[in-house]
Amino acid sequence: MFQNAYIPYKGYYCSPFAKWQGSFANQNSIVLGAETVKRWLTSMGWEASMFDYTYHGMTQAQSQCFYGSTWAGTMMGSQVPGMTIMQACSTSTTCIQTAALAVDAGTQKMPFCFLADRMSNGPHTIWPNPNGPGGEVISENWFMDNVNCDPATGSGMLVTAENVAKKAGATREQADELAIRRYEQYQEALKDDRAFQKRYMFPVEVKLSRKKSIMIEADEGITPVTREGCAKLRPVAPEGIHTFASQTHPADGNAGVIVTTKGRAMELSPDPSKTIQIISYGYARVEPAHMPAAPVPATKMALEDAGISINDIAVIKTHNPFAANDLYFAKEFGLDVNSFDNYGCSMIFGHPQAPTVARLVIEGIEEAVLLGGGYVLIAGCAAGDTGAALILKVE
Repeated sequence: MFQNAYIPYKGYYCSPFAKWQGSFANQNSIVLGAETVKRWLTSMGWEASMFDYTYHGMTQAQSQCFYGSTWAGTMMGSQVPGMTIMQACSTSTTCIQTAALAVDAGTQKMPFCFLADRMSNGPHTIWPNPNGPGGEVISENWFMDNVNCDPATGSGMLVTAENVAKKAGATREQADELAIRRYEQYQEALKDDRAFQKRYMFPVEVKLSRKKSIMIEADEGITPVTREGCAKLRPVAPEGIHTFASQTHPADGNAGVIVTTKGRAMELSPDPSKTIQIISYGYARVEPAHMPAAPVPATKMALEDAGISINDIAVIKTHNPFAANDLYFAKEFGLDVNSFDNYGCSMIFGHPQAPTVARLVIEGIEEAVLLGGGYVLIAGCAAGDTGAALILKVE
């Protein structure tokens, strides 16, 4: 359990998410993200020089990512050390947890978690193979090859989802109804001219040429989910429950979260009466090819460390690349599956990997503020049949 790690109220932002091959598709995600951070800091009246370390989260290699956090920091206006963290879908969770550990230990005072990824136009790598016929190289499609095959099990991610759906006794009808419900919840964030999203979402400037740029202010490429539309879709896997409506889609985006002490968090906050404490962290790895089940034991660890139960949680946000994630999670904890993931989730707004959970953290904080405070749980699965969970306390 953490003792002195806090997130300043409004000490975070998330960009809009652009669907696969959208407006961010040709932008280096590190450059685009760092430039967005710099603009965001200016809008808040802050400077990157206040950070003493940078945790740079990414999963998809970009040009010159060898320099990772230090290059990003320089573009933001900060000359501090840092590290790059690659933890698949739980990259944000790992960055925030690592930053909280450093603040709690007193080795860092104000680290910045910078998350940026681009699923579009991902790298296609080649590896030397001197013993291959004619020196033929080994090639890898960085994103698609790994989504379709975990080298430890030989199974793709959809296989893991269908395995957990069977474990939960979930049906195609339940998956469709959940997809419809999650889309309805996302619509709540768009009401009143996107009032909820504007509490945290910061626009991204995309440079099309030296003289021309466009500003992306809202999520791009969201597909409406209707009962009629779901009925027309076939399962992606034979005899499976998941269609394209009940699973996430690849996306591009970036996000940032400040972690610091309570005193510094209050100094930065536009409303010092609101405090956001990082309480606990949980992790797990489940049986092979059962990835969507992993958030359950990870959550149990985080709850035990915090000394609370699932019934004490005011806001639950899940990274749900598949409907099976939430159907299994709800069954194991005895929850109404329709009661969590208000205002949005990755099933609907997409999955740029590194910044995905950061957005869930931020939305969970804002929802808790609207509710008057309470515990916030953010849980999700990640490649390799792993899961991670964070618990925050908003007062």
